[in-house]
Amino acid sequence: MNYRKLGSTGLLVSEIGFGTIPILQGNIPVLPDYFNLDKETALNVMEHAFSLGCNLYDTAIVPEYGDAELKLGAFAERVGRNQIIISDKARFFDGNGIYQAVLESCENLGTRPDIYFVHQVDSAHEEEVFQKGGALDALDELKQQGIIRFAGVATHYYDILLRAAKDKRVDVLQGSGNLLERGMLDRIRQEPLFRQKGLLINKVYAAGLLPALFSVQTLTQFVLSYPISSALIGLGSIPQVNDAMKESRAAEAHSIPTFAEVLSTLEKEYQPIPCDRCQKCRCPYGTEIHTLFRQFQYYYLGKNHWALKKLGLGIQDSARFCRTCTKMPCLSMCPQKIRIPDEMQKIEKLFLTHRNSPLSF
Repeated sequence: MNYRKLGSTGLLVSEIGFGTIPILQGNIPVLPDYFNLDKETALNVMEHAFSLGCNLYDTAIVPEYGDAELKLGAFAERVGRNQIIISDKARFFDGNGIYQAVLESCENLGTRPDIYFVHQVDSAHEEEVFQKGGALDALDELKQQGIIRFAGVATHYYDILLRAAKDKRVDVLQGSGNLLERGMLDRIRQEPLFRQKGLLINKVYAAGLLPALFSVQTLTQFVLSYPISSALIGLGSIPQVNDAMKESRAAEAHSIPTFAEVLSTLEKEYQPIPCDRCQKCRCPYGTEIHTLFRQFQYYYLGKNHWALKKLGLGIQDSARFCRTCTKMPCLSMCPQKIRIPDEMQKIEKLFLTHRNSPLSF
């Protein structure tokens, strides 16, 4: 296992971090119902990763990640608290909410987290997080009190990640990216501000979809070719741990496919939209174009149930806005020169055709 600096924290973290979603037991609202590891099995999987050099374990508060936080606490006690780095998070954006969440996490873990993130920050909650008395102020106060060591912001949005990179209260960032959705990583590479913060990247396997088309070595090495601290990978079995950790050790000489080569591979399965989720496009009606494109891709890559449910929350309105929009600024903003209005109508057609399919819901 190789190790990298976690920004200016003074910590060294394993290049592959352990994402704990797959070790939870039972069903929780935001996830499918196939996670069902009992406590001892979960501890054995985490311990195997530890034996291969993994020292970073990422979780979230109960019930967001089910009982994963409790299992991680038991694991920390088993191997020795000082042997691992715990990254935790909660989806509370106001100061009081995140403060109470941290205290609950400490109780669940039986120890203090090293890093605590305000999780899933989006434009609807951005100001609440960054403003006086918001989540970042609370995390900064908890840091001063010694209840956590470092404060972080986790988001899927580049603009919010950049704002957090400029904020002195923030020590560590968590974003997303992979071989297909590489646009945010490309922008991070070009912005020197990100070098000052620890940076964890999730969605390396694109919700588990890409390993069917690309090797684990290719997927991990792509992400690790960027100036990041660690690639967080959801691991739920010893074979999965072996794949991820082994590939990390063997990776240096492995060639990485270009975006065009990735699209060529996807074309064997369906006609992909050539969007890398750079997030440079802006819709005057507020449509998150890149998010709708992701849901289209994920539908054909195997997440049809999830993708159609998400598309049902707004694709018809977005497609209607596209039909009536006369300025279409998104077209000039897109580096890939995607015919965005045409793609939007195609996605609406997909949704209308399959929304009532018993195979999809």
